[in-house]
Amino acid sequence: MFLSTTWGVDLCAVLTLALVLDWLIGDPQALYRRVPHPVVLFGRLVGRLEAELNRGAARRLRGLAAILLTAGLAAGIGALLTRIFGAVPFGWLIEVLAVATLIAQRDLYGHVAAVARALDRDGLYGGRLAVAHIVGRDPQSLDAAGVGRAAIESCAENFSDGVVAPAFWYLLLGLPGLLAYKAINTADSMIGHTTPRYRRFGWAAARLDDLVNLIPARIAGGLLALAAFPWADAGNAWRAMWRDARKHRSPNAGWQEAAMAGALGLALNGPRRYGGVIKDDPWMGDGRGAVTSDDIRRALKLYAVACGLLLATVLLCWLI
Repeated sequence: MFLSTTWGVDLCAVLTLALVLDWLIGDPQALYRRVPHPVVLFGRLVGRLEAELNRGAARRLRGLAAILLTAGLAAGIGALLTRIFGAVPFGWLIEVLAVATLIAQRDLYGHVAAVARALDRDGLYGGRLAVAHIVGRDPQSLDAAGVGRAAIESCAENFSDGVVAPAFWYLLLGLPGLLAYKAINTADSMIGHTTPRYRRFGWAAARLDDLVNLIPARIAGGLLALAAFPWADAGNAWRAMWRDARKHRSPNAGWQEAAMAGALGLALNGPRRYGGVIKDDPWMGDGRGAVTSDDIRRALKLYAVACGLLLATVLLCWLI
């Protein structure tokens, strides 16, 4: 059962307002040029722990200790903030602002849209520069279609990581759950890689991130498939998701990517290069791989509708 806040305002109400606020204004960049974003602070902590602990023997155990410390500290901060917000007048409004800060609907839309604009304006060179801000693969190895696929894949995967999963854990456990999730997800993005440096130390962070995204990723895939009706191919989105999602090297990302690919008649994922190493990943969807900037815009439309469905679901839970 979803928890209600200690000061009597339903978590669904707070999340509804936070989703609307984030979509309208996103993260206030002027503020975060002066004050570090919470995710930046989590990143600094993870970086410091990695520098201190990722050496010598028992690296896997040290990595487990690092991620448990990071997630536990984040949850503790969330619990403290909940008490503080509950003790001040209109504290729930402050919580709305805090939750909106930790959801990335508008920012994700803006970053992906920038790739489409760059491809149109500056061609492959501009597309590579723009997509480098949102993917970890080598942008210089991508042709124009590869840039487009990378942008759409990032949109699909981060719909779960940046929107659905934060909403899910906030509804389930309040600010402690939301902050713990963001800490785990940040740690995974930094050390959860299979490179020699992080293979053992980052193992626990990667596995914990897989666990906390298990349910949200499938919800995200379902929302994307539903969002395809009636203007895209909702039926193919479901078929692609059930057929291809489990082929993905990630236990979670395939659900959103396959749903996106099926809905838009595309082929996503596939072989790609990370750090000079080619990973022969399977394709999601059975459509065309020649993705264009117009396909990126169609993906953004699907993403926006899926965000609207998430908002409607949370609003319905609040009203019920």
